[in-house]
Amino acid sequence: QVQLVESGGGLAQPGGSLRLSCAASGRFFNINVMGWYRQAPGKQRDLVASITSGGTTNYAEFVKGRFTISRDNAKNTVYLQMNSLKPEDTAVYYCNAVARPMFVSREYDYWGQGTQVTVSS
Repeated sequence: QVQLVESGGGLAQPGGSLRLSCAASGRFFNINVMGWYRQAPGKQRDLVASITSGGTTNYAEFVKGRFTISRDNAKNTVYLQMNSLKPEDTAVYYCNAVARPMFVSREYDYWGQGTQVTVSS
């Protein structure tokens, strides 16, 4: 099993910045991909950004140039630096990990509990 604990959400003004963190713990063989998704009220959950264990990143078009995802493999932690925030970035942000538990031959998706990000003046 893999547990994901997020931190760093909150309130920011338009144009401001926030940094999200997500730490993974538990008994696992490896974590392949870590990423962030977001879900606004009444909308589907969308990928924001992801990063592989090798450092390859993928961003949604609506955050390119504003958000940066990074990862510390030694700490099993993924970060999301969010700059130039807009009101439309308001959502619950969920951490995701694709990981292979110990003694298991396949990977599974794991989710954090979510952290609220509100962008408002």
